[in-house]
Amino acid sequence: MNSMTQAKTLVRHRVVADTDCSAEVGGDAQCCHTPPYTPRIRWPDLLAQVFVHGGALYGIFLMITAARWYTTLWAFGLVYTSGFGITAGAHRLWSHRAYKATWPLRLILVFLFTIAGQRHVYAWALDHRIHHKFSETDSDPHDARRGFWFSHVGWLVLTPHPAVEARRSAVDMSDLDSDPIVVWQRRLYIPLFAILCIGLPVLTPWYYWNEDLWISFFVNFNFRFSFTLNMAFAVNSFAHMYGARPYDKNISPVENLAVSLGALGEGWHNYHHVFPWDYKTSELGQYGFNWTTAFIDTFARLGWAYDCKTVSEGMVRRRAQRSGDGSVWGYGDRDMDAADRCELETHR
Repeated sequence: MNSMTQAKTLVRHRVVADTDCSAEVGGDAQCCHTPPYTPRIRWPDLLAQVFVHGGALYGIFLMITAARWYTTLWAFGLVYTSGFGITAGAHRLWSHRAYKATWPLRLILVFLFTIAGQRHVYAWALDHRIHHKFSETDSDPHDARRGFWFSHVGWLVLTPHPAVEARRSAVDMSDLDSDPIVVWQRRLYIPLFAILCIGLPVLTPWYYWNEDLWISFFVNFNFRFSFTLNMAFAVNSFAHMYGARPYDKNISPVENLAVSLGALGEGWHNYHHVFPWDYKTSELGQYGFNWTTAFIDTFARLGWAYDCKTVSEGMVRRRAQRSGDGSVWGYGDRDMDAADRCELETHR
């Protein structure tokens, strides 16, 4: 499919609800049968993406021609430190329950995640659980079957499939409803976004080393925010299309080294979709390819991260023999394989 065809697909794609409609969510059969639908552009979201990415290009120009070198260093430093809020926080902790964290670590993670600016934790984790539970179906919020650009960014600027909306009201989120830090961040997200995603990154260079405020805005908001977004987007697009499938050849997610290096270890996606409760998200033990695991292990040594769930060689072999099924969102899903659940609980 060429880029022109993909662009047309974003607007014209018509989908009929598929066979995941009879699946059970939370113990109740949820029927997703809906008439064919045509996605509509959500103009405010599209204009926001145009502003962020257009401003990022200008920010790159300013970085080359006008910005102080430590303003650029500050931007990249924030990209990767805030990235742990996504990878260790919203993803491995809150979406998959792959480990547990004390309240100080949860507070650090929600602080970093808010700097990254990728919605509040509850919304991010909800869509991610749906993505794993119904990957590559109409219920998948960023269904890779609809093309690279849809899974990368199009899903954020188009109205969702009705099946996605149905799943959002059905997935069990009681664990996050009972987490006061998640509840607090969700309730105060707009002012927190303004302070932590815009104010802190932009005003720090202006205040401490007299960087021009105009330059700092386009470098430390537009460029930094765009870079962070696209690293996360790449997991939904590149890591579902380009790479090997050593754990389950029948599903879309792949092992992608480049995504892992750019997204702090999140590119080992074939493994992750087969074993979503493994806090490492991969078999690899090298921290150079998985900085998020190093981050979690560091806090585990301090006692702030604990009950880190992982996968034994036997479990890998058992799942590989049947090619995996990729049908759970993480630890606690009622559809987990009984043998997998028993092994995990035995070693807790």
